[in-house]
Amino acid sequence: MAPSLSPTTLLALLDQYPRRILALTSAACVALLVYGLYLQHAVGLDPCPMCIVQRYALLLVAVVAGVTAALRGRWLYTAGLISMGVAAGSGAFVAARQSFLQWYPPEVLTCGRDLYGMIESFPLKRVIPMVFKGSGDCSKVDWTFLGLTIANWSFLCFAGIVALSVVLLWRRSPA
Repeated sequence: MAPSLSPTTLLALLDQYPRRILALTSAACVALLVYGLYLQHAVGLDPCPMCIVQRYALLLVAVVAGVTAALRGRWLYTAGLISMGVAAGSGAFVAARQSFLQWYPPEVLTCGRDLYGMIESFPLKRVIPMVFKGSGDCSKVDWTFLGLTIANWSFLCFAGIVALSVVLLWRRSPA
């Protein structure tokens, strides 16, 4: 009979191997980034400004999780978990906004520029609000898996990472 994965078993794994869980989280984030690049370059899906922001958030989560897994010290571990949670929460916010735009597209669709075009054409203080505002491209659904869009899956991944960081903070062990 196979061992069950009860909540108690999962919490025991988190308590026993928190640094391995963080390293695995970092590796999973890198795998998601690679898959996003595959979708862009091999499949031909162009990322919108919100997708690019989500990629940066995922990259930040990967780096923070990897560094937190590698470094020792209770203070660094706590700071790393908080940083990872904040970065993932930011990514979840952008993914939720994009999901909302996909579910309820604006009545007037305007295809905006990509992020690089905006940075080349406008000062940074105007680019940041434009990126978070979204465009017609951000509401477009190009790809689905099990009925969910890339933004939906991105939100679920970021939410899972936020939950993981909260549980690891709650159950943190000394250095």
